[in-house]
Amino acid sequence: METVKLNNGIEMPIIGYGVYQVDPAECERCVSDALSVGYRMIDTAQAYNNEEGVGAAVKKSGIRREDLFIVSKVWISNYGYEKAKASIGESLSKLDTDYLDLMLLHQPFCDRYGAYRALEEAYKEGKLRAIGVSNFYPDHFIDFASNVEIPPMVNQVETHVFDQQIESQKIMADYGCQTMSWGPLAEGRNNFFTNPLLEEIGKKYGKSVAQVALRWLTQRGIIIIPKSVRKERMEQNLNIFDFTLSDEDMAAIATLDTGKSLFFDHHDPEVVKMFMGWR
Repeated sequence: METVKLNNGIEMPIIGYGVYQVDPAECERCVSDALSVGYRMIDTAQAYNNEEGVGAAVKKSGIRREDLFIVSKVWISNYGYEKAKASIGESLSKLDTDYLDLMLLHQPFCDRYGAYRALEEAYKEGKLRAIGVSNFYPDHFIDFASNVEIPPMVNQVETHVFDQQIESQKIMADYGCQTMSWGPLAEGRNNFFTNPLLEEIGKKYGKSVAQVALRWLTQRGIIIIPKSVRKERMEQNLNIFDFTLSDEDMAAIATLDTGKSLFFDHHDPEVVKMFMGWR
């Protein structure tokens, strides 16, 4: 399994299994399937309401805890120091583990500084091996990273062939922060799975559109967490390290960048209002 090194020396798998929108009732089965085909990183969140399923699958897998990398995220309703501190304990309990490998702040809103202080404290106590943020655009990130004690080690943001985060990745690197992609397959939007360029490149390597897009991200050093509820798709998404895209193909895929979100813009006032309704 290929890894990336975080700024505290921790090795993190470059590919993991994401459980966003996985039904809590199905989560244990899906994570069990993912672990059985070779995934060793699982990405969940308090807001997904399926941490228990992840924990149950991990416990039943028989895989040594130290061989796994478990990620979760604090939701904005748990922001502020005291609430975040309590929520970290709740996540550890639901995941049935003594520590998390990575804990992120899920959104750049509300009392993120107070919440992050709780992450820093838990990190110092050994309850979290690494800490970071999610959905922080460069302006949010620079301000935040400049005003906390322990700069974020990971920033999980929407990143795929149509919203490539090229400049953002450079800025994250300047702060020693790794970029982690959510939605690496664009959730199929913008006719992703029938994109002519990705199909053409895939034929050259005997790979699917999804495999080409995922490989393009990992060759840029971006951490990915593709999600599927089908075991055969999980295997395909993991099977991307037996080929290397040429420089020409990497450049061709770069032309697909629109520089815009396919989901929502965290700078849009209406989007911010939406998140305020989810506190």
